[in-house]
Amino acid sequence: MSHPSTSPVLTDLLDAFRHAEDEDLQEGFGRLAAALWSADGPVDGAAERTGALVAALDAADARRTGHLVVLLGLLAETEYQDHPAGDGPVRTAVRRGLDRYLELLADSGAGTPLTLALVYLLAHFPEERERILAAAATEELALDEHDLTRLERALRPLDPEAPDLGRCWPSPAAWNLNDDERGFDTEWIKALTPEQIAANWNNDTRTVLAYAGMRAYWAVRHGSVNETSYPAPEAAGNTVGELGPDAFARHADALRCPSCDGRLGYDGAVRCASCATTYPLAQGLLDLSRGATGSQASEEDDTADLLQKLAAMPSMGVYYETVLRPAFLRIAGLNWDDAVTPADEDTYLRDHTRPVDGPVLDLCAGAGRWTAVLEQAVGTERLIAQDLGLPMLTALRRALPEVPAVIASALTLPYADASIGAVNCWNALQAFPEQADIAISEIGRVLKPGGTFTLLTFRWADDPVDRYFQGAHFFPSRPAGMLLFDLEEVRGWLTAAGLTVREQSGTGSFVFITAERTA
Repeated sequence: MSHPSTSPVLTDLLDAFRHAEDEDLQEGFGRLAAALWSADGPVDGAAERTGALVAALDAADARRTGHLVVLLGLLAETEYQDHPAGDGPVRTAVRRGLDRYLELLADSGAGTPLTLALVYLLAHFPEERERILAAAATEELALDEHDLTRLERALRPLDPEAPDLGRCWPSPAAWNLNDDERGFDTEWIKALTPEQIAANWNNDTRTVLAYAGMRAYWAVRHGSVNETSYPAPEAAGNTVGELGPDAFARHADALRCPSCDGRLGYDGAVRCASCATTYPLAQGLLDLSRGATGSQASEEDDTADLLQKLAAMPSMGVYYETVLRPAFLRIAGLNWDDAVTPADEDTYLRDHTRPVDGPVLDLCAGAGRWTAVLEQAVGTERLIAQDLGLPMLTALRRALPEVPAVIASALTLPYADASIGAVNCWNALQAFPEQADIAISEIGRVLKPGGTFTLLTFRWADDPVDRYFQGAHFFPSRPAGMLLFDLEEVRGWLTAAGLTVREQSGTGSFVFITAERTA
């Protein structure tokens, strides 16, 4: 679907862009891009006008050529939803310049912004797969394994008999699966229908393109781009240390039964005194994610045994912290220049967590990266870690063997009203954006007056191209595409929950907030 254009004549826009001073270059590119492209699809006449864009490559310097190449990639991508086979008129028009793109690639140089832009553009033409991969594999370009595997994956056709789904972001080369993890992938892929396989494959492709495109767009604007991995945390033990009911009993005034809101008892097991529901407890993991587990002891034992077995499975928590999380910060926070470091995050959390009496809850704690910071700030005895993901909490328990962990949803917190001294929710709110207001309301409910809520999340980028690339990431948890926030929307939810913002900051599209529960 195309969209009407009321833009000036394309030749005038191209001329203004080519002759713009450096400080005006981005504004000129924005006007040019808007004449042909929008996040919702190509504008009317884009297919007929694309030839002028290709011809302009011959008269532009490397920086401006890089911008034009990114725009051509965006145009090739506009029809993906309606024409995943690549037969849309705009993409066909962009493809006519393939020979010129390959010529530019041969002369672009190793690691240059123009090279990154051309790799992004060429990734849209799977019918030219062999030719493109041969051109990209030369010693002169010296593409690293991440660029090469992103390009290869984007150009690869789906094999319905042996679909390779997931594990392609931020690049296929970033993944090194063990046998257990490969087996896990095989099993969940087997359970998919052919239609689900095709949908997942197309979402994976679009996500690879979005990462490559956003990286290239940053590079052509700023001259360089970082792709940093974080240091691995200290090695955790192979087993999860045992914590018995006493570790949770010290928080008895706060913890509540999710079935009836009754108080929990901790006499050898965890059981609600009101409705007699028993909740599984194994290796310091208390499962409050569901209601009754059944009245028969055999069913309770089966559930606890399953929890033990799952806790012993290999965890992706460490891998997430070292590779996936920094990649996510690059796209969600525009952190391609490492403007926000792990040390910056730690300092913010230590400086702004101000608990009143009561437990300190690390909500959506993941593998415990910030639980460890909170442990240093407030002490082990006060901490509760909570997440709905068992693999992440297993990694947390290995790394922080004295910290009890609760498996529960952020949307129905299993704590009494005004019972928690402080809450932290770090880099997680965007994981359930349609229900973020519910989570914030729950946080306001359980916080004691004067207790702090520390939050790291992300807003939509100001630049429409960056914003498009942010939303074009289709993670398994977000098959409809990533959804971030408008800042005023978040502030409105906080106010409605009885929380007053005491500090707000952030570079790029990071959002750091400290709010206080007011009486």
